[in-house]
Amino acid sequence: MKKTRHQNTINQIAKPSAKNKRDVWYKLDLSAIVYPTLQRRDFSSVYRLSVVLKETVDPALLQQALDMTLSRFPTYKVAIRKGLFWRYLEPNNRPGPYVKKDIKNPCMPMHFKGNNRYLIRIYYYGCRIALEAHHCLGDGTGGMCLLQTLTATYLGLLGHPVKPDGFVLDINQEPDPEELEDAYMRYANAQVCPPRPAEKTYRVRGTKEPFYTLNIIDGILSVHEVMTVAKKYNASITEYLNAVLLYALLQKQTNDFHIRLRPVRIAMPVNLRRFFPSKTLRNFITMVYPFIDPRLGEYTFEEIVAHVHNHMRYYINDKFLRGDITTNASTQRNPFIRVVPLFIKDFVVRTFYTKVQDKNSSAGLTNMGALRVPEDMKPYIERFDIYMGQPFSSRTNCAIISFEDVLTINFASSIIEADVERYFFRKLVQDGIHVKIESNRDSNDD
Repeated sequence: MKKTRHQNTINQIAKPSAKNKRDVWYKLDLSAIVYPTLQRRDFSSVYRLSVVLKETVDPALLQQALDMTLSRFPTYKVAIRKGLFWRYLEPNNRPGPYVKKDIKNPCMPMHFKGNNRYLIRIYYYGCRIALEAHHCLGDGTGGMCLLQTLTATYLGLLGHPVKPDGFVLDINQEPDPEELEDAYMRYANAQVCPPRPAEKTYRVRGTKEPFYTLNIIDGILSVHEVMTVAKKYNASITEYLNAVLLYALLQKQTNDFHIRLRPVRIAMPVNLRRFFPSKTLRNFITMVYPFIDPRLGEYTFEEIVAHVHNHMRYYINDKFLRGDITTNASTQRNPFIRVVPLFIKDFVVRTFYTKVQDKNSSAGLTNMGALRVPEDMKPYIERFDIYMGQPFSSRTNCAIISFEDVLTINFASSIIEADVERYFFRKLVQDGIHVKIESNRDSNDD
């Protein structure tokens, strides 16, 4: 009976009649509620996904492909609005968004009233097509569906038809109601709400770049080489690369001036679709926090890998993740909080995030894993990239993605110093992994 009511609710929201189509709107999902609250002049929760093709991109055809594709993704063809108690998304039928030539500093702040109120941007440069999206629309999985479907439509216009499969959706098909749901609320049914990590962690200090400068450092590696090294440590690629980042942060803390040591912790998103069946194209992730506490003693790299391996095996399972979802949902379900005016909610959430949540991690790391594309697309694609965008505070964020045998590790930072990135890639080279470095920094920068 519960499932029937849930499905009916989705259908009422997602599939309005033609008569009422203008009145459809979407509540922000459980994760999306936070992102607009943290918006400020020099920060916007924008991430970037890009695909590098083997031929130069035709911007006119790309614009045509975008116009054909976007209506298939109704939760991305929206504008954000502010109500008395909550923000919400409403359909955006204004002209655009328009394809633009790429810029040096990606993931610029996204103002809600700019760009004809669209919360996505599409860029091109050489062989690259890039999608930037505000996190209130969805996570990397939803964004990758849009990017791959757009790319498939573009290739079709070039005379290379691609059959829909996986991340490539049929643009002539009506959206599945489940694609539009807030999947968190379906699975927030644990009988306990686990606590959050609360202790302050080591924070990377550095010289702030001028507004708005985002330093990008990309490492391009072989999946086979990384997998071979990870196996030597009895770890997966994700566990190994998390350990390398923790190692780099520990090196940075040790070599910096410090009065006392602090724990080093990474904020790592987990794709909940792996554990809880859902087709949603909106946010459906939660965070886990691999960490090392150097106050307990000096760790060898082997010990760091083992610690990360055990931490992930312990926490990344449907039981703990369901509890985490329930903890997140508890505040939204609270009847008192529901009727608190939005400006008060914003103040409380912003204060909590600034004073507590943002200080719970030393860096961010996300791994989208090995991407698959339809067989028709493979001959035209070189690689994919992902960027977490502007960090909320002075630190570096790391994002990982792989396609075929190409693994890219993309760092994004708003400080001049690149010590963490240097320690990170140096460790990979010491382990026998070949790394090609690309950057948007000037050649005379550090």
